[in-house]
Amino acid sequence: MAQRQPQHPRSKPALPPQLAAVNLHAAGMDVGAEAHSSPLKMAKVEPMTYKELFYPEARFGGFTDIDGTIAFFNRVNSLLDSSFTVLDVGCGRGAYADDPIPLRRNLRILKGKVSKIIGIDVDYTAQDNPFLDEFHLIKEDYWPIENSSVDLILCDSVLEHVNNPNLFFSEVHRTLKDRGYFCIRTPNRWSYIAFFATVIPNKYHSRVISFVQDGRKEEDVFPTVYQCNSIKRLKNMMKNHGFEYVVYGYEAEPSYLSFSKNAYWLGVLHQRFAPRFLKPVIFAFGRLKNSKGTGS
Repeated sequence: MAQRQPQHPRSKPALPPQLAAVNLHAAGMDVGAEAHSSPLKMAKVEPMTYKELFYPEARFGGFTDIDGTIAFFNRVNSLLDSSFTVLDVGCGRGAYADDPIPLRRNLRILKGKVSKIIGIDVDYTAQDNPFLDEFHLIKEDYWPIENSSVDLILCDSVLEHVNNPNLFFSEVHRTLKDRGYFCIRTPNRWSYIAFFATVIPNKYHSRVISFVQDGRKEEDVFPTVYQCNSIKRLKNMMKNHGFEYVVYGYEAEPSYLSFSKNAYWLGVLHQRFAPRFLKPVIFAFGRLKNSKGTGS
């Protein structure tokens, strides 16, 4: 009788390299650099920030639907004309150049959208602002700007540092053309942010703000006095200096509370339910009435 030959198990067909790499990964084996370059490798998932957690739309573009800078500068941009001369009061060194969100950064940059951007500031480092056509240092209470020479004045996060609001508004009135615009964004003194800024001595503000607000540099923080930082006070100043105006509270996502999830959550509740007079920020937009006899 013929001896029966032992049967060998039928060999399996070889898997494509990509699928073989997946099998080896699933088995917990190190497949080396070749497998790591496989097109099927899973992308690393970054943990969500508090902003993305509470405002999911921020995962698409990096900003929320209530972003304060976008809301404010959308309205500022809507007022611009290519013939305008714009005065940026307290222009700073142009720190918004570092804004990682292109949409927001481009809204903030007004150079190229108007005829001329003039910047004035008490800090000489502001001369390095790359988004100005012209810079003047403020050396005294009166601005180095000619009478009735600008079409729009921008005052972004400046009014809280002004000791003499009446003189400040008088300079706005003096330098604006008839029917010129005045755009203000400033903290509300009745908000929780201003409360903590008041109880914390000014000498510690730069250190605290650079800690609680991601991306804020100490050199961009200045002492606050809050002499004209309520909705009622701003309305009175606008009225007394000859403006048609709208003044209202606004609240974006609580970026100052990004140091803690629980604090951020409380900030979200405040943003959604607090009355407007307690909102952390005040927006004000004014237009000078026909008080100089230079036009309709």
